[in-house]
Amino acid sequence: MYEILIAIVLVIVAVGLLSVGVIFRKDHSFRSQHIHSNPRMKRDGIKCAASQANAKPSKNKIEVKKL
Repeated sequence: MYEILIAIVLVIVAVGLLSVGVIFRKDHSFRSQHIHSNPRMKRDGIKCAASQANAKPSKNKIEVKKL
């Protein structure tokens, strides 16, 4: 029983420490982890795999038969 109580207290402490950043932010939320909202990914031209799959095909396709 003593070990379970220690585990519960540790989980509560961990959750409390993880939520400190959210509590003290102005907008009270986590930063977006999506690729489309990351400025460096935008600068490098990296896009989400799902959006690339749904995008129109490129005009500069390489045909394997011509190689």
